Amino acid sequence: MACARSSRTGSGAERGFTLIELLVVVALIAIAAATISLGLRDPATAQLEREGERLAALFESARAEARASGLAVRWRPVADDSSGAQFRFEGLPERMALPSRWLGEPVAVDILGGAGAVVLGPEPVIGAQRLRLSLGAQSLTLATDGLGPFSPQYEDSRR
Repeated sequence: MACARSSRTGSGAERGFTLIELLVVVALIAIAAATISLGLRDPATAQLEREGERLAALFESARAEARASGLAVRWRPVADDSSGAQFRFEGLPERMALPSRWLGEPVAVDILGGAGAVVLGPEPVIGAQRLRLSLGAQSLTLATDGLGPFSPQYEDSRR
């Protein structure tokens, strides 16, 4: 006599995805979407942020040297210079040669408050100062309260 089997092994078995398989697929899609969104970032924004962070670091280097040596140091953008300089640190000793060009495309600079230059020392408290860097439609403000370092201030809610 033949025995009837009720097992589900064989060609008639139900097929489907397990919860773990679905979670793995969703995680892979999320990682791919994040990678694509980071890759689609505006290159002008990235360059402007890089230039702003670099200029803030240069300001702090010049400010430390001004305090240590007791020299009056100023930074100002240069419009047309035969040497190819795009900005200049004035008052620093010659042994401290800081860069005078932007890393990429030239950045437009507007020193806010009517000053023609950014004062970096020799006093420990230099006064509040702000300058706006612009590249195309993007802009970034570097500011200090006079005590702390220069830092980027974003005009939208990105950071």
